[in-house]
Amino acid sequence: MYSLFLPVSTKRLCTTMKHFTREHQVVSGFSTLFRSSMKAEFKGHRKALTILDFLNPKAGKVGENGCHHRLIQGCMQDLLEIGLQKSSQLVSGTADSKSIELTEANSGDNSHGDVSTSRRTSILWKKNQLLQFEELHKRGISPDPTTLSCIISSCGAKGSLYAGEQFHALSVKNGSYDSILIGSSLISLYSKCGNLDSAYQVFEEMPVRNTISWTAVIAGYAQHWQFRTCLNLFNLMRRTKLKPNDFTCASLLSACTNFASLGIGRSFHSLEIRMGYNSYMHILNALISMYAKCGGIEEARYVFKQMPCKDLISWNSMIFGYAQYGVADQSLNLLQEMDGHNIVPDAITFLGVLSSCRHAGLVEQGHHCFNLMIERGIEPELDHYSCIVDLLGRAGLLTEALNFIEKMSIAPNAVIWGSLLSSCRVHRNYWIGIHAAEKRLLLEPGCAATYVQLANLYANVECWSHVAKVRKLMKERGVKTTTGYSWIEIGYEVYRFKAEDRSNTQILTNPLNMPCLGPLCSHRMLSHMHISASRW
Repeated sequence: MYSLFLPVSTKRLCTTMKHFTREHQVVSGFSTLFRSSMKAEFKGHRKALTILDFLNPKAGKVGENGCHHRLIQGCMQDLLEIGLQKSSQLVSGTADSKSIELTEANSGDNSHGDVSTSRRTSILWKKNQLLQFEELHKRGISPDPTTLSCIISSCGAKGSLYAGEQFHALSVKNGSYDSILIGSSLISLYSKCGNLDSAYQVFEEMPVRNTISWTAVIAGYAQHWQFRTCLNLFNLMRRTKLKPNDFTCASLLSACTNFASLGIGRSFHSLEIRMGYNSYMHILNALISMYAKCGGIEEARYVFKQMPCKDLISWNSMIFGYAQYGVADQSLNLLQEMDGHNIVPDAITFLGVLSSCRHAGLVEQGHHCFNLMIERGIEPELDHYSCIVDLLGRAGLLTEALNFIEKMSIAPNAVIWGSLLSSCRVHRNYWIGIHAAEKRLLLEPGCAATYVQLANLYANVECWSHVAKVRKLMKERGVKTTTGYSWIEIGYEVYRFKAEDRSNTQILTNPLNMPCLGPLCSHRMLSHMHISASRW
């Protein structure tokens, strides 16, 4: 299935093209048919590419023939499986349908290969896009807004801010900057590269905005945890009488997930039901993730059970939801159910299951899942190793955890050594803790948490001289601890506060907030918290 739509069959179109005697008739006929289309899907790139046989390769310039880029865009996905050489020939106008079919026949076995091969090919094509554009630019072919928008989107996907800025300047130079397509792509580019000010400036300068441009700027702020800005932009969008699409709703749900705002997330759930998006796969997946991470595990389970069709993301979202709540048995059950639904678990799936085992302290099950992942040909990553180390450390198996780290196929990072150090502090293992702290300081000498944990480890064994040395070393290296913040939702408003923070009257005066937590904390715990805070 492709993104090209025609009201006639491909076979009939190619038959009609054979009766045209001149190239401009082919181009005109194809362009007319394309402009009048949006009803039937365009199927079969082999038949579609026979149109290239009617076009003179020497005159096949995208700038002159408006149908070229439409045809190429519709067939490019299959060309990724064929190979970059023929993709390049198609873009440059030197390929014909027979040569492409022949190449595909020779690489037919690879077209149904693993996902990693397809991803590598896609990455190679994205890297090759700029070279293709440069070649077309040397030939004097001026890019249209569609082509330029694709290139800008590619820069955003790769995080190439400098290259994206060059194409931004090119769009201003050739007069296509006012295009909604260009503006939306630039907003996404700057957002993905972390330049929200430039993204909003492009949005402000757009003479006309549609749902796509509004969605792009909302998604950009959602990616950077700008929750209130997302809500304000959405309210402004609603005032313009524009209808949010499914991607708008998904971005808003993502913002609620990042900020753990369950109440507002429920409101957006109601909105997407009214809009008719409650059957969209990515919306339902976003709902599962939002409810699971915001404290509504039962609502997440309900959405998951009601889904008529579940993909891998659906299963992973639910598994991570159970992992967050420490419901390891449910995560393990879902892993078994995936086999019955012909869903192949990936590395993310096993990471969620291992996280569940870690929170529940299921050492044997965790080892079994880790070995099962390797048996299925999935290479463990640092996050998987970190889960096993933390699992062993929480169980007090510190020697086993250290041996596991030393046998890793990849070099351990600071997170893994920090996890072992935390476990050593809890179980008062002095020697392994010192070793873990030294390893972590070599990787992250400026991490304040390592110094604090090391000092607490010395304090547990009453080595006060070493505690003083650690604090002196922190001062010499200029390492400072950062203030931790918490947040609470009151009446659909999210408030952030820190320890001993009395600046927010809503938190202090609302009787439904903190007082209910008092009976849960013993006097001994509160005293220990006060002593620990006063030391630092």
